[in-house]
Amino acid sequence: MDLPPVNLAELLRHPDDLDKITALKAEFMRKKAAVDSQLRSGLREQLETTQAGMNGLADGQRTVQQIKEEMMKIDKICSESQDMITDFATINLVSQAHRNFGAVETMRRNLETFSERLDAIDRMLNEDDEDPENMPNLLAIHYELTQLRNIRDDAIEQIQRGDDPGLQSTLEDYFSRLDKYIEWFDVNITLVAMSLINLVIADNNSLVVRFALIIEAEEKSDQRVLALQEALKDHKEMATRFQSITDGAKTVRGYKDKFLKAIKTFAEDQFKESKEKFLGDPDMLDKSLKWYFNDLNAVKIGMTPLMPKKWKIFKTWATIYHGLMHDYLIGLIDDPETSSAHTLAIISWPEAYYRKMTKLGMKQDELTPHVIDNREAELVRDFRALIIKFLDEWIDRIYKQECKDFVDRNVEGGNLDQDEYGYFRTKNLVDLWRMLREQVDAAGNSKRADVVEGVIDTMFQRLRTRQQSWQKMLEDEAARYEVQPPQGQPELDGFQPLQDWLVATANDQIACIDDNEDEGRMAYLSDFRRKFSTLVSPQYMDRAETEITALRDGYVDLSTWCMTKFAQLVFAVDFRTVMPDFFTPRWYTTNAMARMIATFEEYVSDYKMVLHHSLVDIFIEIFAEELLIRYLSSVRNKGAKFRRQDNFQDKIFDDLSTAFDFFNNLPNPDVGNAIKETWRVSEPFLQLLTVDKEAVPDAFAEFKSQYWDLQISWVEAVLRSRDDFERSMLNAVKARAAQMDVVRGPETIMSKGVGSSMHIMIPAFVSYSEDIFESK
Repeated sequence: MDLPPVNLAELLRHPDDLDKITALKAEFMRKKAAVDSQLRSGLREQLETTQAGMNGLADGQRTVQQIKEEMMKIDKICSESQDMITDFATINLVSQAHRNFGAVETMRRNLETFSERLDAIDRMLNEDDEDPENMPNLLAIHYELTQLRNIRDDAIEQIQRGDDPGLQSTLEDYFSRLDKYIEWFDVNITLVAMSLINLVIADNNSLVVRFALIIEAEEKSDQRVLALQEALKDHKEMATRFQSITDGAKTVRGYKDKFLKAIKTFAEDQFKESKEKFLGDPDMLDKSLKWYFNDLNAVKIGMTPLMPKKWKIFKTWATIYHGLMHDYLIGLIDDPETSSAHTLAIISWPEAYYRKMTKLGMKQDELTPHVIDNREAELVRDFRALIIKFLDEWIDRIYKQECKDFVDRNVEGGNLDQDEYGYFRTKNLVDLWRMLREQVDAAGNSKRADVVEGVIDTMFQRLRTRQQSWQKMLEDEAARYEVQPPQGQPELDGFQPLQDWLVATANDQIACIDDNEDEGRMAYLSDFRRKFSTLVSPQYMDRAETEITALRDGYVDLSTWCMTKFAQLVFAVDFRTVMPDFFTPRWYTTNAMARMIATFEEYVSDYKMVLHHSLVDIFIEIFAEELLIRYLSSVRNKGAKFRRQDNFQDKIFDDLSTAFDFFNNLPNPDVGNAIKETWRVSEPFLQLLTVDKEAVPDAFAEFKSQYWDLQISWVEAVLRSRDDFERSMLNAVKARAAQMDVVRGPETIMSKGVGSSMHIMIPAFVSYSEDIFESK
């Protein structure tokens, strides 16, 4: 019947498909007939099943009715049999009198010998007290006590039917001595019950068997009493007939329950000792509970053959013990005295516990509830949360101290440290990584990979957040110097210490990732990776490598950002009054480029000894690129205009030669060549300024072919700065741009903020800085 739905729209899509209607109708009729046949077959089966069930119910009702009729016949025969016997009433009366006489005679004899029998019990109990390891009279004492208790119960019952309170009080006084010996015997029974494990280990099987016989006899007696009490509830009239002739106990004595309670009490005492050991030493959990499995093993091997099979003594014992183990562990988990180390030991315990119980023959699904209520995941989360709480507190404390140090950076002599190489460093980075290693150790002490992995995940996240927080703190402070200060406000207050902090922060990032193989010294991040790699699973380590790579890239990015921000601050503060003059009439009468290069040379000279050596070349390249971007963007300066009569080409050549002289004299020729290659953009820039108006579209096309990300807005600014600018020139450029099919390639200088006032260029130097680190 699982047929796909029919979509007529799909079957009859074209007019020619109408010819198929007859065939389709026949096909659907055939399928309908098959479905109808299956439905009729299923309905027939359901009717047969229902009919069989109804027949079964009818047969059951008939059987019950037959039993009822047979019982009525038996009752009728019993009633009629009395009339069949001549003088039945007289015989019955004499029989009752004889039974009553015998019962009275027996009661009299029992009362006369009651005290003597108690004395005998007294002697036997004293003998057992002298030999507590064997208690040779235990079985005999139980037999005698049972008889005397039955005598007392019968007598009290007879008196209660006689409705004579005075006689009942006399009898109770007479039987009062019995309670003393019952209590004495119960103490001995409890003592044996509490010592069963030791008795089995000592091969004292005789006492164990006698104890089992006593408990079994009491269990049967209790079952009979309970059955009689149940009968009294439902069939009071019938039960009353037999109550007077029923021998034996009249009340439940509960020795089986006392036996089970003794097992529990015996274990509870040992759990108390185990708790003291465990609280003293979290590593003692396994050893402190060694008795637990030894007891169960003794029960399984030594006690099971000595006890009634119906008791299933090992399973009973294991169930009681398991319940206590559950309560013990849950109590420890919720106990305020327990530490995280105790919780960790408990988390790891269920696996070992169930493994040992399985060896003893008890499967996990037979032991309910779960030994710690399946709270492993919750406890792992709690422990992880505890470590993470300490981690966050430490990181927050360190960051607050760093912020305070940053705010107080204007103190005399500065508040930065210098490492063994003389590089500027902040004060708290060492403390941060030491704290991380300590928290990794704390997580590793759990000996659980899931705990360590959760903590490491959090550390990755916090380290990424720390990178972002540092960048924001520095950026917010730098923003104060990148805007024109209000009149009269000291604009350079804290500026030079800010530059020092940018250098120190960049150095810190390199220290996190700069492994020195020659000196055998690992960077903080590599040492951190080595620290946790042995504590996590291989699967997690694969994922962690991605996180490590991301962190490493983040440190490179932040160090490069610091250098970029340093360069931008130089332009924002040192060159604030210089840059607006470029390409204006004032530009022709000044030597701004030479002064800017000289200023930067001073910065490099001042900081190259305190800046990590791998960042010096990056710093120079960043400045050179920033200078080029600012230079090209100056076409937007107010009053910028290139007039043919002013001979601006010579002035541009002079600026470029000044810059190239500096690049040629750099200590690292590779860096100088790379910078000069970037500055080659000045050639097509000059072409846009100098070609004839008719050739401007061609100059633009050539420029665009070399620099695919050349922006029309900047080209427009260049053209408008020409003294012969006409609107038709810009329209021609736009028309040529629309005709060009430019292939996108790597990012060039023309998309790195040319014409804007703020430039962030971190990604441009990531690959370069990584090459430097790898070459080391």
